Amino acid sequence: MKLRLDSVMGNSQRLDGGSMFGNAPKAMWQQWAPPDEHNRIALACRSLLVRDGQRTILFEAGIGAFFSPEMRTRFGVQEGEHVLLQNLAALGVAPSDVDVVVLSHLHFDHAGGVLETYREGVEPALVFDRARYVVGEDALQRARRPHARDRASFIPALPDLLAATGRMECVQGDRSEVLGDAYRFHRSDGHTPGMLLVEFATDDGPLVFSADLVPGVAWVRRAITMGYDRYPELLIDEKAALLDDLERRSGRLFFTHDPSVAACSLDRNERGHVVARDATPSLIS
Repeated sequence: MKLRLDSVMGNSQRLDGGSMFGNAPKAMWQQWAPPDEHNRIALACRSLLVRDGQRTILFEAGIGAFFSPEMRTRFGVQEGEHVLLQNLAALGVAPSDVDVVVLSHLHFDHAGGVLETYREGVEPALVFDRARYVVGEDALQRARRPHARDRASFIPALPDLLAATGRMECVQGDRSEVLGDAYRFHRSDGHTPGMLLVEFATDDGPLVFSADLVPGVAWVRRAITMGYDRYPELLIDEKAALLDDLERRSGRLFFTHDPSVAACSLDRNERGHVVARDATPSLIS
């Protein structure tokens, strides 16, 4: 199966650097992500478009433009228009061309892009009108019944909108019936329960969409976590296991939040730690 892979940028954000780097001191993280005058760092919302000749598959949809202007300002969204749709159009892909949308989890900065652009007084609606939606069962239940600590990370209307299509698959294992055996999932619970990271084979070896387990190059460092992670120690263990396994298999990571790097290979340094190498700013087929 010959795949065409394209990284597709969506709406960008600026969020507090301290929140994005957890308990790492600013003196450390500002070397990797220089903050602005409000202590915010630049973040991407990058999707992965896969075309296999028969299907067009979109892995995640970023934050999109569903927020009201007030909420857009609160969460540091930089553009008012739906950037993902513009960039898909530049690749010749209309919303109705997308056959499958795969959502690692349902936080708004990963799933908000499936919604239409905000219009005052208009209820949210899905923009990919033909797509089948693939999401983890536990991630869906988390979105339906969030904890007080992460309630603001979800879009209350989204689970019902997805279910109402009749085209949502809730994945419970490491395979999806919709995607088929060429794709498999790694489960991670450290950031949010039930997050699924898809892996598939490419001409350059296995590629893993690392979602919020490893949101960018700076987080390849094993002990670096986010303040948004629900279970940081568990996340560190999950990340270490994935990085060790993927490095042994000469695999690559795909990043959703790194502002300048779409993917990288992995290597080991003189201390035996897995590190990023061969960073590439975009995937273009």
